[in-house]
Amino acid sequence: MKALSMLPKESAEKVPAGEHEVVLGVDTHKDMHVAAVVTPLGALLGSCPFQATAAGYRELLEWARSFGFLHRAGVEGTGSYGAALCRYLTAENLLVIEVNRPDCAARRRSGKTDAVDAEAAARAVLGGRATASPKHTGGTVEDLRVSKTVKDSAVRARTQAINQLKAILVSSDPELRETLAQLSNVALFAACARLDPEATAVHQALHLLAVRIQHLSDQVNALTRRITAAIKDHNPALLEIQGVGPDSAAALLVAAGENHDRLGSEASFAAMCGVSPVEHSSGKSRHRRLNRGGNRQANAALYRIVLTRLRWDERTRIYLERRTAEGKTKREVIRCLKRYAARELFRCIRASPLPGTAIPAG
Repeated sequence: MKALSMLPKESAEKVPAGEHEVVLGVDTHKDMHVAAVVTPLGALLGSCPFQATAAGYRELLEWARSFGFLHRAGVEGTGSYGAALCRYLTAENLLVIEVNRPDCAARRRSGKTDAVDAEAAARAVLGGRATASPKHTGGTVEDLRVSKTVKDSAVRARTQAINQLKAILVSSDPELRETLAQLSNVALFAACARLDPEATAVHQALHLLAVRIQHLSDQVNALTRRITAAIKDHNPALLEIQGVGPDSAAALLVAAGENHDRLGSEASFAAMCGVSPVEHSSGKSRHRRLNRGGNRQANAALYRIVLTRLRWDERTRIYLERRTAEGKTKREVIRCLKRYAARELFRCIRASPLPGTAIPAG
């Protein structure tokens, strides 16, 4: 990741003779984006809304370039409403910088409009408050994100259907309940799916729920195979690490992004996953508190990895016993282990090739 202090110099070297540089800021929404252009000295040159369409993106860029030489753009919501615009601007050789939404205190002072937010995005780039490169929203990692999102919703829906089926079965006719009580889950769902839906309301409910559960299970299995195959193609070494399964690997790869080089160090990766302690000191008091920020899906993935290692990895169990003997609680030891796991996994993620980078032979 390039240092912010180099950005003005870098862009100044590219400014054609006779032109002056301008900075673009964009406040993104579902159907409409509002753009603002400022000078390097912070003077607002103009703001204008544009449709969130391919034609609207072209109009936005042409409008912004009419004010001068455009090299940098600060965009809000690069992972959601601004994802398509971010891809378009990047393809047009602009340096796109991810901008966080203004805090509540700033909004109370200056008010809240889309034009004000767009101007604030441009000023955040200009003033150095925004430095992060947006994640690439294309390629294998984006496919993983989409597949995992659909799989997670299917798992939740299947769990809800299973709970409903068993709740109905508890209060059903004793003869039917006793017939199905000793069956395993798979056999239970198969038996309920064979019930005659025309017999009674209970039979119909059990039949429909069982068919729904089987259908959702097929979806979950198909998506699991797709996720596993994508990870093996993108970074097969990740699945060879102790405790890392397809779901955990997918969550960590999605958090890091396709362009994982934007993470400068393993400390930044740990902070992004919420496993780095946060300074919480005042006066003579010196403390560190739990980091409750970061990507919570990645944090949960690290937690699952540590729990798996505590059960199956001898070194991890020895570490737990040693730190517990030193006075640490199990919860505190798990936090330490999550930090160590983040370091190991970051090295593996960084070893995978970037988009458009050829894998070295041998």
